[in-house]
Amino acid sequence: MDVERVPALVRRILASDLVFQGFHIFSGSQSLKADALIEAQKNTVDLAIRLVQESGAPLPTLNLGGGFGIPYFPGESPLELERVGDALQHLLPHLHQQLPDTQPVIELGRYLVGEAGVYVCRILDRKVSRGQTFLITDGGLHHHLAASGNFGQVIRKNYPVTIVTRKKSPPLEEVSVVGPLCTPLDLLADKMLLPRAEVGDLVVIYQSGAYGLSASPAAFLGHPPAREVLIGDLEP
Repeated sequence: MDVERVPALVRRILASDLVFQGFHIFSGSQSLKADALIEAQKNTVDLAIRLVQESGAPLPTLNLGGGFGIPYFPGESPLELERVGDALQHLLPHLHQQLPDTQPVIELGRYLVGEAGVYVCRILDRKVSRGQTFLITDGGLHHHLAASGNFGQVIRKNYPVTIVTRKKSPPLEEVSVVGPLCTPLDLLADKMLLPRAEVGDLVVIYQSGAYGLSASPAAFLGHPPAREVLIGDLEP
């Protein structure tokens, strides 16, 4: 909501039977630039302090949002997390001095799990249309909308993709990996150079641990849902 309206709203909440828990200030997502995150977090703290002063309300929790990104595409570099951490070490004492009873919170969903997940689908058919080869799979945008381009985003880029059952083979042909849905938007990889693959081979899309199945239209066009499998050492 408009920041100018926040103090009055907080006072209305305090005057009602509702419990005011704090502010969640969202300033962006998927940032790989430490300077941008550092500036956003400082601005968030400054804004929260001002809103508390204007509303006269205690602030139990301040959610600084997230925004910590992971590299998806060629040319992208990992976030310099140490720089962000160093800046927070200087920023949080300032927050505590101004708002000693406020608990700061940071959301790290994508940063924690994005690189830990892969999406796997199986090739059902090879199709050549007007000189272009398509690998038709049993998965698609209904399982992994982000990899497909989020229903036709203007600038679409390919996620990291491989034919995992041919991983030791050199890339030999330019192909597009598509799903079984009756829409040209069901595209998982567009004109990528990959090892030659056949029916039954497995396609893997990396960086799929966040904004995958839970952010996709699983029931779209009535195809079977994806299965989520946890693999790892579960010993304490």
